Amino acid sequence: MTVTRRRHRSRPLTVTLAVALAAAVGLTACTAGPPDAAPDAGVSRSGPAIFPATQVEPLVSALPQESLKALPTARLADGLIPPTNRWFSGLVFGDEPMPVFPLPLSFGLTENGFALGLPDVSADSAVITGGFTGQVSVDVGADEQVVTAYDEASVTIGQRADGRDLGSTVIAEGSPFVSFTAADDLTLQLATAFRPATDAGDGVWTAELAGTTYGLVSDGTLSGTGLDLSVGGTATWFALPENGTIDTLAEAARHPVTGTHLAYGSGPDAATTTIRYDTADGGDTLIAALPHHSAGLAAGMDCDAGEYPSIFGTLTLCRGPELSWTVATVAPSGALDLSGLGDDDRQRLADQVRADVTATPTFAADTYFGGKSLYRAANLLEVARQVGADDAAAELTGRLTDALDEWTEPDGCSDRAERCFVYDPETKGVVGQAASFGSDEFNDHHFHYGYFLYAAAVVAAQDPGAVDRWAPVLNLLAADLASSGGNGLFPDRRVFDAYAGHSWASGTSPFGDGNNQESSSEAVSAWNGLALWAAVSDQAELQTQAEWMLSAEAASARAYWTDFDLEDPVYQGFDHTVTSLVWGGKRDYATWFSAEPSAMLGILVLPMSPVAGYLGQNPERVTANLADALPGPPDEAGSYDVMFGDYLLMYAALQGPDAASAALEAAKGLPEDRIDDGNSRAYLLAWLMQHASG
Repeated sequence: MTVTRRRHRSRPLTVTLAVALAAAVGLTACTAGPPDAAPDAGVSRSGPAIFPATQVEPLVSALPQESLKALPTARLADGLIPPTNRWFSGLVFGDEPMPVFPLPLSFGLTENGFALGLPDVSADSAVITGGFTGQVSVDVGADEQVVTAYDEASVTIGQRADGRDLGSTVIAEGSPFVSFTAADDLTLQLATAFRPATDAGDGVWTAELAGTTYGLVSDGTLSGTGLDLSVGGTATWFALPENGTIDTLAEAARHPVTGTHLAYGSGPDAATTTIRYDTADGGDTLIAALPHHSAGLAAGMDCDAGEYPSIFGTLTLCRGPELSWTVATVAPSGALDLSGLGDDDRQRLADQVRADVTATPTFAADTYFGGKSLYRAANLLEVARQVGADDAAAELTGRLTDALDEWTEPDGCSDRAERCFVYDPETKGVVGQAASFGSDEFNDHHFHYGYFLYAAAVVAAQDPGAVDRWAPVLNLLAADLASSGGNGLFPDRRVFDAYAGHSWASGTSPFGDGNNQESSSEAVSAWNGLALWAAVSDQAELQTQAEWMLSAEAASARAYWTDFDLEDPVYQGFDHTVTSLVWGGKRDYATWFSAEPSAMLGILVLPMSPVAGYLGQNPERVTANLADALPGPPDEAGSYDVMFGDYLLMYAALQGPDAASAALEAAKGLPEDRIDDGNSRAYLLAWLMQHASG
């Protein structure tokens, strides 16, 4: 959730600088030591160790230890890192568990067990819904239910009664199955009677509920609505897909999913994601592919086992132990390319940079607006470097350096209440002392910290010595977002969902529609900043992970926020061309802060960093989105006198050089109060000039 107001290049920011990080790793503790950093055993680890405990323990020790805001009640086993910003966070946090959406199913905890169902997908003019449907309800007899393990895409829930283990339930994104394994002899009570499916073998039953066929596969004994299980016995439920068969689903259900593992890579042309689904006996399972998966599925994948409806479009059911797909690579970038500009344009930009520097106020003190103000100055600096405004570049470099020096004082919060960070030993993360938009409850950390990492990378690209000074704190901001391998001090990839291909913004997700993310473009910008910081600080594995997340987030942003296929039947009845707020169980044409149509698109394109070209892959869609967002025709200058008018002009430039030239002309009359606080007139003009020059 965000509310916004929003060179002569000597060294490109995509080049890795060789920088020693020994000083950062060996930082001496000057406050209380870190909490127990033992990796929690309930989380299955995937990928290389990025920010291992040996690196981050001394860095954490140097920060003040403080919980700025206690998180709500957590249904979480001891020793697990609190899973903030996950698709299932609402199931964990709060007095009452919220439904979650391990598509193709919806799932919720009940008083004594759980319920599941296939979402009922529909659309009206401003929302596409596919909320929780607890059509199959199972009473386990539990008086306590807690998450006992989680990994890349799966969650294990332990059920107990009077202190006795009853069993555990596993749900997973992409899995059409919900499985329960008994830890003792017990009888499950079903709310609905299931009948034998005689054509699918022994131990298979079905029921028709709300127009959907649900299946049950178990090695137990079903009598009426009571299912008797012995110790180690299992029961697995599923919804039959369209064009699917009971025997296909039942066979896969005999191999209950127990967990998942991730592999990823990023190359010059494609970024690859592979999620492996482990099963109890090693047998193959079935996995539902989202539309953005299907667009780039690995060769040889067999995906003809059926189809499910979803708020994102049709899910196709694939056979096998893993789901693997590619998306187009988006290369990190920290600077516009102004080399093609003429002398007049360069002089105009130099004059505007000087004017913007003179008008630049003190940098803000909280982590959101503070980060944005640093980002704004960094982009001004890059423009100044390229157009020969050496005086402005020197002033900006000094101001940014001083500001980042202050923000990255490890013990800064020991003697001030802003422009500093603490480590929360309860929630396991880094939080700015001056919180904004719920950052103290872990909302939006990637939006905030991406700005810091970007600004630091821009400055350090020409001052490598700054990396050594800033790394102790900036690496902690990066670790808060992008740890991997289980360091015990941060969750792995706090906000990023590999299956969905995008991030989740709410820390505790106290919502009936699951977690959500609004500003997909700020998420892309965050991974761009992370990749640039990894490059200048010579952290190759972090850079690979950041570039993978950057490419994945950009692909999902286009697939589900800005460029989805309007001909897909799921959009029948939906009257807009973007969904500005995407949840696990619905997609809204709405924002947290404004009902203005320009806000719906503006929040999906800001801050228009140099990497934002991914938004223009379909120029015709850019035109359609602008028509939906503006009060007048997109080719009329007056249409941009709206909230986020500056960013929408920059977005309009992605239609092609002629459109960029028209936007440049329109920008001359854009009121000053339409320039967002994360933008500047100089950067706006530079963006438009670059795109107008072709």
